[in-house]
Amino acid sequence: MIVPVKALPGRLRAATAAARLWWAPARIGDEGETPDYRFSLANERTFLAWLRTALALVGGGFAVAQFLPDLHRTLRVTLALLLLAVGAMCAVRAVNHWVRCELAMRRGEDLPVSRFPSLLALTVGAMAVVMVVAVAAGWAD
Repeated sequence: MIVPVKALPGRLRAATAAARLWWAPARIGDEGETPDYRFSLANERTFLAWLRTALALVGGGFAVAQFLPDLHRTLRVTLALLLLAVGAMCAVRAVNHWVRCELAMRRGEDLPVSRFPSLLALTVGAMAVVMVVAVAAGWAD
């Protein structure tokens, strides 16, 4: 059963409406006025930077799984899965942020702020510290 967007609670309705724009970006043009193309292109470059970050995290996850065979299996799999999950979240967040920024520019609103970059930095930093300690300590199976 498909629930109409109007029947959903406020924040969920807004999130669902924004997610629908992921698949129909031309509909973004229905909102407000077209911003200077340089701003839209800068927004797109930021989106691509987020995707590169996501790809790097996914690659890092596979690298941990494949190239640290001497690391304790539980730790190796946990770190690999965390990197893969954070990479997936980063890719999804990239699309969401691109849509939110494009809509804000068209509506003449302030650009949206997010805690995600801080969360991402802290998570990657913490995982790096764990990997350095694990490799330095020689935690093997």
